[in-house]
Amino acid sequence: MYPSLSDARLAKVAKFGKRVHWAAGAVLFRAGEKSSGMYVLLSGKVKITVRDGLGRSRSFEEVVGRQFLGETATLSGKPYLVDAHAITDVDAILVPPAQLRALMITEAQLGSEIMRAFILRRVALIQDGSGPILVGIPSDPRLLGLADLLRRVNHPHSVIDPTSESGRQDLRNRLDIGDEGTPLVLLLDGTVLRAPSEKDLARALGILSDFDEEQTYDLAIVGAGPAGLAAAVYAASEGLTVLVLDSKGFGGQAGASARIENYMGFPTGISGHVLVSRAFEQAVKFGADIVIQSEVAKLDCSHSPFKLTLTDARAASAKAIVIASGAAYSQPDIQGLRDVGELGVYFWASSIEGRLCRGEEIVLVGGGNSAGQAIVFLASYASRIHVIVRRDGLSHTMSHYLMERVRSLSNVTIHTKSIVQSVTDRGEDVPEITITSAHGSSSIRSRHLFLFTGAKPSTKWLENCGVKVDEKGFVTTGCVPQSGSTQQQLAFQTSVPGIFAIGDVRSGSTKRVASAVGEGAAVVSEVHALLVSRR
Repeated sequence: MYPSLSDARLAKVAKFGKRVHWAAGAVLFRAGEKSSGMYVLLSGKVKITVRDGLGRSRSFEEVVGRQFLGETATLSGKPYLVDAHAITDVDAILVPPAQLRALMITEAQLGSEIMRAFILRRVALIQDGSGPILVGIPSDPRLLGLADLLRRVNHPHSVIDPTSESGRQDLRNRLDIGDEGTPLVLLLDGTVLRAPSEKDLARALGILSDFDEEQTYDLAIVGAGPAGLAAAVYAASEGLTVLVLDSKGFGGQAGASARIENYMGFPTGISGHVLVSRAFEQAVKFGADIVIQSEVAKLDCSHSPFKLTLTDARAASAKAIVIASGAAYSQPDIQGLRDVGELGVYFWASSIEGRLCRGEEIVLVGGGNSAGQAIVFLASYASRIHVIVRRDGLSHTMSHYLMERVRSLSNVTIHTKSIVQSVTDRGEDVPEITITSAHGSSSIRSRHLFLFTGAKPSTKWLENCGVKVDEKGFVTTGCVPQSGSTQQQLAFQTSVPGIFAIGDVRSGSTKRVASAVGEGAAVVSEVHALLVSRR
């Protein structure tokens, strides 16, 4: 995490930065302040401390000459996550974010060492549990949404349950929850956010990036799942100016996958979150602007450059558009589902959901690969998993290796040719979930329902812009140019020249992470061909 740089490497760093000095006792920076860049110490010693939302602080590390300060947020100028104090007089080289990205590309070996250290430090901060504190009931959907946002963007945080003994002890004489209840977010500067939206929290933490509305980007990508991130990496690495917009956080549904085992190059598997996090850092390193919590309301494709209007009235312009907005699991029509307040309904299975259902009986609907991955992951938490599938088995919809693994789990019961008919609130008792099949009805008591059912494409923002979709709403590509047109037929181009679609949102695509990444890489060559033809 804290490598010592040689004289030769210090000389390389010096070309990208400027000399700075602090006297002993000075504060280099505090958590929450916008990052000025990476500091490489030439001499002296710096103490790094971490704090949490209750004002508790502790020493994290001491950095000495030839070592450097920074972590992944440093690449984009996001706020610092730690405090840094000069123990002695300090001389250092300051490398601003833009110059740091240039250094990492120009000096590949040194850049690799810096990136590795940055990633390890961010992981250590997450494991440390410093940063803002979320206060709320673990099963509260609003709390889960806030926690999921921070998990997706790898922001260190902790969660306190005010109803637990340890939670009451932590909060005693420190916080008045008041009548407004939870969830609350305790920030490092003492601010208390009461029931904030995910966007409010992102803004308060300084992770809500902006973009230049005056700039015309070479490429704008809508969606930061595996397909969108892959397109961003390849396009930015080839020198295109790239803007990526996502209504949530980066990663899409793949980011919530506990383990992906059929992705080439990872024989022991890799969590979806780790995979997309690495892709995100890669795209940022190459200079892509990735803006989360930014939902696109509409696309104007009547002329080039195209114009994207966001729900907050901001607008972005680009010479080419890649639609990578994906598809979201739909909620089946289940009688009484919306009326049961004690039932947690989830559309993915991360460690957050795993901890919520530890030792409990759960119901999971779906028989595809995403469902299979969730079953395998949740089996180590739940006492029993009831899997509800419409078909007569899993062989039609799930990869063979996953199906065999699911079948081998002793705490998994598969209900074939079945559906969830209704959910009944039992007052203070555990809700009752009614399952029906050709053989009759049965009931299961559970507080947790996981839905991995049919997906609906996220294409509402494409209405009235001329991009053709199929009968289910997925975007059609490879459209044949009109007679007499000089426009080349391209595999990922939509019915509107200059607008492309990749990943789950594309009609006929293979709903796999590997194919999404492949399409993200392949579409960049088509974008290049388009931009060259328009010069």
